[in-house]
Amino acid sequence: MNLILAIDTSCDETSAAVTDGRRVLSNVISSQIMIHKNYGGVYPALAKRAHEARIDFVVQKAIDIAKKNFQISNFKFQIDAIAVTQGPGLAIALEVGIKKAKQLSVDASLPLVAINHLEGHIYSCLGENSKGLPHREIIFPALCLIVSGGHTELVLMHEHQTYEVIGATLDDACGEALDKAAKILKLGYPGGPVIEKLAEQAFQNFKIQIPRFDREARRANFKFSTPLKEKTNLSFSYSGLKTQLLYTVEKMTDQDLGKNLTSLAFSFQDACFEQIIRKTSQAIKVYQPKTLVCGGGVIANKYLRKLLRRLAKKNKTPVFFPPYKNLITDNAAMIGIAAYYKMRRKEFVKDLGKLDREPRMEL
Repeated sequence: MNLILAIDTSCDETSAAVTDGRRVLSNVISSQIMIHKNYGGVYPALAKRAHEARIDFVVQKAIDIAKKNFQISNFKFQIDAIAVTQGPGLAIALEVGIKKAKQLSVDASLPLVAINHLEGHIYSCLGENSKGLPHREIIFPALCLIVSGGHTELVLMHEHQTYEVIGATLDDACGEALDKAAKILKLGYPGGPVIEKLAEQAFQNFKIQIPRFDREARRANFKFSTPLKEKTNLSFSYSGLKTQLLYTVEKMTDQDLGKNLTSLAFSFQDACFEQIIRKTSQAIKVYQPKTLVCGGGVIANKYLRKLLRRLAKKNKTPVFFPPYKNLITDNAAMIGIAAYYKMRRKEFVKDLGKLDREPRMEL
């Protein structure tokens, strides 16, 4: 058996899960959205306090649910290892999860596996339910697209847990840009889901079809520039788009903003995703991957997934997304799945005393 109790406190969600290989037996997520909503973003001190208040309950609930879902006869339910997110993330949030993981490791004399949160987003696409479905296999080399609140990256995966970062953001990440756009449009926090809903209304109101990224053919009312259009590298940039939106809104009255809200949301989201599709398409042409793997919170956006499916189909490349909704956002199950592959190679933390948070950890 490969039962792993995993913990993730990388930002504003306290999560614990029990995984058996790639099977997810439980995945408990306690969100802090209502705590941070009034601040327009994550307030670090409050995030840490909430993690500390909820971590014990979340861990125990994950264990209790997993016991009910454990259906293998002749085997006793017994945790084999602990896994925890080491980074990247919010420093004082990460330390809560690491402290708890160390305690569990010592108390139960269990090995501890430290996981990169971005690696977790990649492995979220291999998650299975308690019955082992869906069962997928990555064919290497794989191109991994990570689109989250803090990261927009293209990673070439040569084999399991062997990575080469080939493209990353130069400034803001896509998810961060969407959150800031929502703040500019006075839509509240978190911004991505609200922007998506308003953009969907634009489809209905203006009968806007999914664009082929022909800038002159767009039917949206607002045009945004094409970041890094002349660059042949795979870098991303979102700060310029955010600034363009700010200047556009500053010239509007509240009445004008209300009238144009859905079109602005569609146009901005479209500009954000155009860059992702353009860069991913370029990476596919250069590296010829056998699989496209897409993870991170922004992958929850249905419009983006549709564009990525279209791109994958055009290039005859299989594309994987997290198969279940609770594997898309920050969660501990994806950490447990990634830990399974490290556990197979016995890559455990050798000295618990030296294990520390790494808020800027890279793949």
